[in-house]
Amino acid sequence: MKVALKEDKSRRIADRQHNVHVASGIDPHSATAIAPPSMLSAFSVELTNRIANLHSRTETILTEAIGKPYFCETGFFLYKGDSVELLSALGENNFEVDLTLTSPPYNIGKAYEQEMTVEEYIAWCQTWMNQIYAVTKPAGAFWLNVGYFEVPGKGLCVPIAYLLWDKSQFYMLQEIVWKYGAGVSARSRLSPRNEKWLFFVKDQSNYTFNLDDIRDPNVKYPNQKKNGKYRCNPLGKNPSDVWEFPKVTTGSKRSSRERTGHPAQFPLGVVERVILASSNQAQVVFDPFAGSFSAGIAAYGLGRVAVGFEKDEEYCRLAVQRFKNFKEERKMAQSQLTLL
Repeated sequence: MKVALKEDKSRRIADRQHNVHVASGIDPHSATAIAPPSMLSAFSVELTNRIANLHSRTETILTEAIGKPYFCETGFFLYKGDSVELLSALGENNFEVDLTLTSPPYNIGKAYEQEMTVEEYIAWCQTWMNQIYAVTKPAGAFWLNVGYFEVPGKGLCVPIAYLLWDKSQFYMLQEIVWKYGAGVSARSRLSPRNEKWLFFVKDQSNYTFNLDDIRDPNVKYPNQKKNGKYRCNPLGKNPSDVWEFPKVTTGSKRSSRERTGHPAQFPLGVVERVILASSNQAQVVFDPFAGSFSAGIAAYGLGRVAVGFEKDEEYCRLAVQRFKNFKEERKMAQSQLTLL
């Protein structure tokens, strides 16, 4: 039920004629869950065995190529180290991934970044993007999330995606716009409220794409027919190339339970959609810039084997603790279902 807004009608933004939220009410804020329900379900015995077998094969290859991981449990690998160096060592082995999704540093002065010129940054990205191409299976995909930065003398808020889309051997299938509500407020320009995802594939005519797994059931006219047949797929509509997911939030009444101490954390809802669309269960999902390792948490919860690289010791510790907390939450959710 929506909550009525009581505002001073002398202001334009409080007038029902001008503000749809005042006219119709708003959904109350509430703290989001630690993970989407789909990541908390128990696996079948058959899937559990497939994951264990894939984990064992992956562990053998990884250990021979780059040594023991920083942390490892069945279905989850985290390595501490530089992505370019680790990927270089993997390139000469039989390590292959079905899906890579990542968000590299944006070169905007964060504490965990090494400052580079625009040209240096593009060259660096080109290196690891092509390294990812080399370890991607023929039907595999690569999803790249990037924001904006300044190109001196040319632009203030230049989408990094526009500088990287053609800098690898991948075929760029399309751009997805991730729209969110909260963000930086600007006075001399429009306030930014989106980031880009670039959806790449290795083979433009043969790649994994599970549309039915990500269909949106929120259809305005679900019973509409044409020539006696329903117009919309019974599972829902194609979610399109504009996605609206809230960022990981703070605040006493609306803080995300999934929030960690990482300053640039993926919301699990976004990662869930990418993983479901571009991989299958008992396949390898990779993130070379793991951070708090949202990709790993989601991949593990959705029945994939997660592999992540992260060079910062603090974030490695954070990711491991997050994984352990997630496992406890998952165990609790399954025990409650058993009681029912």
